[in-house]
Amino acid sequence: MALLSLLFLLLAIFLGFVRKMNTGLLCIAFALVLGRMSGVSDAVIMKGFNSSLFIMLLGVTYLFSMAQINGSLDLLAQKVIALAGRRVYLIPIIIYVFSIVLAALGPGSVPTMAIMMVFSMSLAAEMKISPVLLSTLTVLGSCAGGLSPLAATGIIGANLCAEFGLTGIENDFLLNGIFSFTVYAVLVYVWLGGYKLCAAEDVGDKVIPSFNRKQLLTIAGIVAMVFMVMLLHINVGLVSFAVAAVLSFLRVSEEAKAIRHIPWNTLLLITGVGVLMQLIIDLGGINILSAALVSIMSAKSAAAVMGLTSGIMSWFSSSSGVVMPTLLPTVPHIAQQLGGVNELELASSITTISHVAAISPLSTGGALALAAYASAANANQKQQQNLFMKMFGVSALGVSVLCVFSYFGMFHWLL
Repeated sequence: MALLSLLFLLLAIFLGFVRKMNTGLLCIAFALVLGRMSGVSDAVIMKGFNSSLFIMLLGVTYLFSMAQINGSLDLLAQKVIALAGRRVYLIPIIIYVFSIVLAALGPGSVPTMAIMMVFSMSLAAEMKISPVLLSTLTVLGSCAGGLSPLAATGIIGANLCAEFGLTGIENDFLLNGIFSFTVYAVLVYVWLGGYKLCAAEDVGDKVIPSFNRKQLLTIAGIVAMVFMVMLLHINVGLVSFAVAAVLSFLRVSEEAKAIRHIPWNTLLLITGVGVLMQLIIDLGGINILSAALVSIMSAKSAAAVMGLTSGIMSWFSSSSGVVMPTLLPTVPHIAQQLGGVNELELASSITTISHVAAISPLSTGGALALAAYASAANANQKQQQNLFMKMFGVSALGVSVLCVFSYFGMFHWLL
């Protein structure tokens, strides 16, 4: 059944791409069939629906749909571009650096991605450039800063490593991550032509209107949301609903129109795939992939193989919630069996490469990007499918690049 479950996933992706069907809805249907064939109850299948991710995506996209409809985001993007003038090539760099700093201060990877992604996708829509560049740099920056000892991912990693005796690694953990993510960020920036970006006209001299009362209230609400996430550590999805309720009461935007503007297709795609993926994990499908990789592992390739395993798992699940708690405890056993393997090197490879995989639209970072761009650019089904495939390709390339680097001892050089 484990192998069959993987075939079901491939079939769902194939039909979704070829027949232009919503892959998430297909996955839910396939989960029912697979559950019946394997004797899994409906209640267990339903547990695969990631309600927390759905609430987060729904809350954030609803709030920013309101901001999109009343013109707040478009006008804010125009003002940012005007400040850059013709030096638009600096915007991706600023987004990457600011994402690192914001995540490192405490909010962590996912809240920072949720905060920054809608803004970066609005800039992508306004500048008429590929959203893949800005979304990738937003994810990479957020994940790099998220390894800070003050942020959730860094805390989780340090605690998991401390359980098997690897302590005092916080700074090395963070520096390994920042270096790795920056290496790939530079490659993506050059590959996608970030250095070539410039304004089609001298936007610095362009007359841009001032924010009206409704837009100022909307921007103030978004700023309040950011501070509540950062300082009070409130769930970003829940606080987005709260701020949106206040803005709706103040009539800053049309509530009914904002609800229709939510990218429901994207939300169903992301959470629907999760239902089938959880069933695949429960049936051992991911274990088959992992076991095949571990069987070809040697002392030299251990970091690369473990990184590849974590990357594959992270394409379909949470890096800090699933991949790290699953793979980090295996580090001492692998190091002992193979000999000559540095435990921190393995831990860094698992953590870093699994987070590079978060660019995948089947993971949290990519899911936020896809939902935000669908809302900001009012993307149709075909555009969303194309963006889905491109982001997955960038994610796969990132996993491959860092696996190659780790094979040649990248994480060992940094120790």
